[in-house]
Amino acid sequence: MRSIITLVLAAAGALTASAALAQTDIKLGHVGEPGSLFDQTSQEFAKRANAKLGDKAKVVVFGSSQLGGDDEMLKKLKLGTIDLALPSTVMTTVAPEFGVFEMPYLVKDRVHAARIRDEVIKPTLVPIAQKAGFTIIATWENGVRHITNSKRPIVKPEDLQGIKLRVPKGVWRVKMFQAYGATPSPMALSEVFVALQTGVMDGQENPFAQIYPSRFQEVQKYLSLTGHVYTPAYLTAGRSWQNLPPDVRKALEETAIEMEPVALEIAARLDAELLEKLKAAGMQVNEADKAAFIAASKPVYDEFAKQVNGGQALIDKSLALGKGS
Repeated sequence: MRSIITLVLAAAGALTASAALAQTDIKLGHVGEPGSLFDQTSQEFAKRANAKLGDKAKVVVFGSSQLGGDDEMLKKLKLGTIDLALPSTVMTTVAPEFGVFEMPYLVKDRVHAARIRDEVIKPTLVPIAQKAGFTIIATWENGVRHITNSKRPIVKPEDLQGIKLRVPKGVWRVKMFQAYGATPSPMALSEVFVALQTGVMDGQENPFAQIYPSRFQEVQKYLSLTGHVYTPAYLTAGRSWQNLPPDVRKALEETAIEMEPVALEIAARLDAELLEKLKAAGMQVNEADKAAFIAASKPVYDEFAKQVNGGQALIDKSLALGKGS
């Protein structure tokens, strides 16, 4: 009898130990494919954070939409079933103010992006996200976006007439491409390759660091260097954040902020490397008439300023930070 009790207690102890061990895993989800900017920045963050955490906790990265698309991961952050995610454009569904980064040609370069991060995102947008139940720990990068399609080179907005274009979820990206004459449709990144392959969509727009790892060059002929939007990515926590021990949170916060300039460096390197790889893969690459796109973007700016509380001030401050950049 005593031996049975001993076995039962040992088994119970093993289960408790295993449950405690499972709780130390900090799940970080993103939609990027292996080799993408999301993948590289998340893996580098995990490596650095885990070195600091030791046996207190472990960051485990789940890429390629393994934990769901952006929408689903936001819901899971709210529920506390995942700990960290790396949303980008989808944050406009959390608060309309994030739509400032949907304004075409707002961000000049990565020096400008860093200033906006420090003087717009951290003091203004982070508290707004906090009220909605999301803790933005750091701002990294999604990248500078360009258009690919299977029909023709896109030089001016009118070249987009009749092009069925996949966009991420976010009202302003849809409005932008409607203003340019395309037919935009929001779709999860994980569904885009098949949509392009089957002709459900003619094209899509993304940074090189999403285009190449997603293998869009295999199903798209034209790459047009529009550079229409620079999108930040936000390392974001939800309900489970306050349940983590303070020393674990501190290590994660410090590492995430330490990664901010590193993410920009990785992104710049990938831009140069991947453009060459996309050319080598046979894509026809053309420069776009950015002046024509900027002129066609005015209605989107006007509507954002009218519809979003404080929208004009967000635009003005962001643009002002680009002076001298």
